[in-house]
Amino acid sequence: MYAVQYITIVVVLALMVYVLGRYGRREFEWEDFLFWEALLLGLMIVAIFPVEIANEIKRILGLGRGFDALFVIGIGLGYILIFRVYLAVDKTEREITELTRKLAIELEEMNKRLEKIEEKL
Repeated sequence: MYAVQYITIVVVLALMVYVLGRYGRREFEWEDFLFWEALLLGLMIVAIFPVEIANEIKRILGLGRGFDALFVIGIGLGYILIFRVYLAVDKTEREITELTRKLAIELEEMNKRLEKIEEKL
């Protein structure tokens, strides 16, 4: 094994412990925990067996070189991650919009009540 493989293994193990800690502090939901642990486990396997995996992916996808296949897979996973972030941001924006609307309606109702109280005084 090369030194970069050992470094990658250590970094991935540290990230796995970090994700586990975040899940333990309830900062991650179960689905997020499973997603990140599976992704990190996949990175660990690729770090341990890069040539074998690259050759197998090359054989399956019919690409010229094995590491081209890993690059293509990496780009695909990158797009999946970006899409997940987009969905989370979109959901958060919709929730913020809904909460803002509710607050505006409640504030308007409170202002009307205050005006009625002031008129009575």
